Amino acid sequence: MKNLIPILISLIVAIWVVAIAIISVQNATPVSLKFLTFQSIQIPLGLLMAFTAGTGLLGMALLQPLWSMANSRRSQSLDDDAEFFVDDQDF
Repeated sequence: MKNLIPILISLIVAIWVVAIAIISVQNATPVSLKFLTFQSIQIPLGLLMAFTAGTGLLGMALLQPLWSMANSRRSQSLDDDAEFFVDDQDF
């Protein structure tokens, strides 16, 4: 079971990469992004989609360890509070 999870994750990423490659080849029309008053250079839509997907993958890969550290700290603080609120029924 431990070997199956990385294979499934790799398969899902590979399918996404192939899908982005197919869409990139089909969408060669140049586009430019506009945000407020800023405008980017003209690049093909498929290339823009590949960059955004890659940026999203890298961003999630970098943020996951931070989230796991935050969750472990939160669970430690909850354990400390649980020891403080022990209800003793020995009267």
